[in-house]
Amino acid sequence: MRSPRLAALELRRFGRGRLPRAALVALLVLPLLYGGLYLWSFWNPYGRLDRIPVALVNDDKGATAAGKKITAGDDLVSGLRDSKTFDWHEVSDAEAREGVENGTYYLSLTMPTDFSERIASSSGDDPQTGALRVRTNDANNYIVGQISRTVFNEVRSAASSKASRSFLDKIFISFSGIHDKTVTAAKGADKLNTGLGKAEKGSKDLADGLVDAKSGSGKLAKGIKKLHTGSGDLQEGSRQVADGTQALADKVDGVYAQAGPFLKDNEKTIGDTAGLVADSAKTVQDNLDVLVKHAPQAAKAAHLSATVLADVYKDRCESATVPDPACPQLQKAEQAAADVSGVADDLNTLIADQNGDLTTMRDNLGTLQKQATALQKSAPHLSEDVSDAVKKIDKLNAGAQQVAAGAKKLHTGLTTADTGATTLDAGIGTAKTGAQTLDGGLYKLTDGSGKLAGGLHDGAKKIPDYDKHDRDRRTGVMADPVQLASHDLHQAPNYGTGFAPYFIPLSLWVGAMVAYMLIAPLNRRALAAGSPAWRIALAGWLPVVALGVLQVGALMAVLHWAIGLQMLRAAGTIGFLFLVTACFAAIVQWLNARFGAAGRILVLALLMLQLTSAGGTYPVQTSPGFFNAIHPYLPMSYVVSALRRLITGGGLGPVWQACAVLTAFTVGALALTALAARKRQVWTLDRLHPELSL
Repeated sequence: MRSPRLAALELRRFGRGRLPRAALVALLVLPLLYGGLYLWSFWNPYGRLDRIPVALVNDDKGATAAGKKITAGDDLVSGLRDSKTFDWHEVSDAEAREGVENGTYYLSLTMPTDFSERIASSSGDDPQTGALRVRTNDANNYIVGQISRTVFNEVRSAASSKASRSFLDKIFISFSGIHDKTVTAAKGADKLNTGLGKAEKGSKDLADGLVDAKSGSGKLAKGIKKLHTGSGDLQEGSRQVADGTQALADKVDGVYAQAGPFLKDNEKTIGDTAGLVADSAKTVQDNLDVLVKHAPQAAKAAHLSATVLADVYKDRCESATVPDPACPQLQKAEQAAADVSGVADDLNTLIADQNGDLTTMRDNLGTLQKQATALQKSAPHLSEDVSDAVKKIDKLNAGAQQVAAGAKKLHTGLTTADTGATTLDAGIGTAKTGAQTLDGGLYKLTDGSGKLAGGLHDGAKKIPDYDKHDRDRRTGVMADPVQLASHDLHQAPNYGTGFAPYFIPLSLWVGAMVAYMLIAPLNRRALAAGSPAWRIALAGWLPVVALGVLQVGALMAVLHWAIGLQMLRAAGTIGFLFLVTACFAAIVQWLNARFGAAGRILVLALLMLQLTSAGGTYPVQTSPGFFNAIHPYLPMSYVVSALRRLITGGGLGPVWQACAVLTAFTVGALALTALAARKRQVWTLDRLHPELSL
């Protein structure tokens, strides 16, 4: 009978009852429980550190530096809470101590009362280091203590870097302040040097000018004497003018006192009269030419009328027999006509004699008309205009009085100025000597200020000046001068993925170990039938390999879809695990076939040796020499290395090496199993009565 058929018959017997079927299911599930539960429990412990209760004690009282409040403890507490590294509980120091002791808290972090004060001291005369106190208890959990040391070292480093940045930033700001002040001082020295140069030139000009000033001061003294004399004459004349204006004001005020009421009461009459005069002047002016033209004719007519009236009077009164009763009136008319003719002659003679003066009369009449018209227009407010004129005269009088008083003060002042000019002349002589001395001193001062300005400019160039960007960059470098540039070529996303190459082969080994507790390592039918040894070996190996393939499928399905294991090379990983389970089945089969009941103990012992020397957790180099010595000779060492490359990535060299090693182990184990099968075909007394059976 062929080996595959024998293997199928071996597996078929597990379906003949409930208990065998349950045993088969257990065989399939056992690696899943073993590997799945292990990986699930270790999947991402670092991602759940925020569930670990930790006591946080903030006794810091704060401090003040450079007028600024520093609360380093509060800032650190806020940062720790934001980081969510642990489950922080703010308690007192006594509660933290008791909690770490009884296991309520795994550890505690304490900021002492002088934490901020010590950090602030970095900018003072007595700098001190700040101390964070960590309290752990390995009796609660050793691993948490190790994790906390790493975390708190990072916290300490961050706090130290922040304090260093603050301290260094103040230093760089001080550098910038000193630089700016030095530059300002240098600019001031430049201005001082320039000013002193001008002052030195000015002092020389002053000394030269004072020579001319001495001559001028003498002339000034003589001129002021003349002004003093003239001011006396001005005082006398202004006084006379003031007396004259006073007399005029008094006269005008007296006349206005009398005429003012008349003008106010007769403004309308004056206006009407002025209008009549204007009209009359215009009428006379308009008829003056007519008078000149008709005067001779009027004279002739007057004489004719007088002659006629004389003849009538003579005929009716002197020659008539009976006198006319109208004779008296006719006599008066005759006399009047004679008078009129005389007047007409006089007027005609006057016009003839005064013909040149009529033009002047005509012009005067025009002027009279204009003035009368103006008077007519001004008549309604004539009283006010006269009053204003009187006020102006009074104001002129007041001004004249002030001029007289000012002239008097001027004369008095020039008397003082005369004395002062004499004193000034003497003082300028003294100033001349002082200016020459000042010129010499300023020359030396100018030379010194030039050297000062040059020195300050040289000093400013040597003092660094940092802007905010430069300060931030330099303080960052000096506070933390060494950075760790970490780059993970093939990073495992979590703790479970990193340990999967260790726990997966472990579960498959256990699966093979348990499988051979239920399945005989050497097929009994094949032994009884006297089949070839290699066929007996294959008949006992293939059923467990078939179960191993199912175990791999179930295990990896749960790890991937339920727990979340991501494999970079999923198909390669599954195929490689098929080879792994085949190799493990062959090794476990041989140990059981060769050593019988003792082989099961050897299988367990070999598992322990592989787990401790495979380098699945810590690098094998950290283990004692014994484990380093056996590491290259055990299959799980190669399995772990290959699975790491298949799951997280990297070169496939270790994978092909592992395939070769596992193939060699498989072939070798099957050959040894065949050799054991040949021996088992011969029955001995020990086989009939074994010393130990399991």
